[in-house]
Amino acid sequence: MLFRVDPTSTVPLGDQVAASVRRAVADGTVTPGERLPAARILAESLGVNVHTVLRGYQRLREEGLIELRRGRGAVVTAGASPHRARLLERVREVVADARDLGMTEEELLLLVRAELSA
Repeated sequence: MLFRVDPTSTVPLGDQVAASVRRAVADGTVTPGERLPAARILAESLGVNVHTVLRGYQRLREEGLIELRRGRGAVVTAGASPHRARLLERVREVVADARDLGMTEEELLLLVRAELSA
């Protein structure tokens, strides 16, 4: 699995790490049950702080794409489907676009609710 970060990007490095995993799940490069690299090793290879990688892994845990297990590290969950990973990535893009447009959270939620009820 290939992890990439761009230190010049406005996207936080931890979010870039999480996005790399989401893309790998979405394209089938990483499958449920597969272990991700240890945070310390990945941090060293990317030239970032270990806490940066852990922030990315924590975000993925909150999204239900990975489990963090003491002694086993980060493992892709059984519920981590390619469809879910693609959807999460698109949601992040929509939220970023809305922020760029200066939309409030409530304005974005109104748009989503309107689309869901259509």
